[in-house]
Formats: sequence, structure tokens, C-alpha cells
Amino acid sequence: MVGLIVLVLLVVAVFYLVGTYNGLVTSRNGYKNAFSQIDVQLQRRYDLIPNLVETAKGYMKHERETLEAVIAARNSAASGLKSAAANPGDAQAMQQLAGADNALTQSLGRLFALSEAYPDLKANQNMMQLSEELSSTENRVAFARQAYNDAVMSYNNKREVFPSSLVANSFNFAAAQSLEIEKPEQRAAPKVSFT
Repeated sequence: MVGLIVLVLLVVAVFYLVGTYNGLVTSRNGYKNAFSQIDVQLQRRYDLIPNLVETAKGYMKHERETLEAVIAARNSAASGLKSAAANPGDAQAMQQLAGADNALTQSLGRLFALSEAYPDLKANQNMMQLSEELSSTENRVAFARQAYNDAVMSYNNKREVFPSSLVANSFNFAAAQSLEIEKPEQRAAPKVSFT
């Protein structure tokens, strides 16, 4: 009888351990999948920027420094995205991506502010279409970032609550880092208006 009780307790413990481990793996895969959605949207954003700069280049001949700053910020952000995509949830990679993306947003803001002084550029159909696509992409990035941050919170909660924290620590389930924008004034998507 005692042997049967010990056997049942052992089976329950094994099932609990396997279930908790599998739940942690599922949550980790969930936030990695959510990050892949950010990856897709940010890559789309980065792909639009060279076309935007090329369109503006013809009108803004005297603003070369601003155009080059946008391209440099875009390249830096694309590099940060590759680092973050290689290890979603890594605190350093997320901070690098957030910093590079913030710098890109600031550069784009300067570009759009300068473009106000060029009425022909504002009226250019290609520029208006690219600006609309960029604005739409900014909204998609915001939704993808929210989904990723929610998935990270869910994963971190699962790995931190007792007793699953014992399983998480035993199998080295590291904490995941959400993707946050550091400065509150940068939380809004860049204003894009050519009307």
C-alpha cells in the first residue's frame, strides 16, 4: 500500500514537472513568435525608407546631411533588428533595438519637418504613397510590439511564480526583456502628412 502511494506521488510529480516544463517552452516559443511579427513589420519599415529618401533627394538637394542621417539610422536599426531577432527577449539586444529604432524615428521626424519647406515634395504622389505606407507600418509595429510585450509578460510570469520557478531555474529558463520605448515623447508614431 505504501509503495503504491509513493508510486502515485512520483507519477504526479513527474507529470507536474513535464507539464510545467512544456508550459514554459510553449510560452518562450510564444514570445519568440510574437517577436517575429515585430521583425516582419520593422523590416517592412526599413525597406520603405530608402525609397522615401530617394524620392525626397530630388527635391531636397540642400538637405543631404539629413538624408544621410536617415539612411545611417535605418542601417543601424536594421542591424539592431538582426541582433534582436537572433535572440528575442535578450535584454541587451532589446535595448539596442529600442535605441536604434528611437534614433530612426527622430531622423524621420527631422526629414518630415524639413519636407514641409518643399511644397513640390509634399505634392509628389510617390512621396504621399510612401508616407502613407510608412504611417500604416508604424501602426502595425505598435500592435506587434504590444503583442510581443504581452507574450513576454506571460512567459516571465510563468517562470517566476512558485512552484514553476523551481522548474524554470532548474532548466535555465532566462527572463525575457520586453521591447520598450525609452522616452515617452517617442511613443507616438512619426507624424506623416503631405496634404
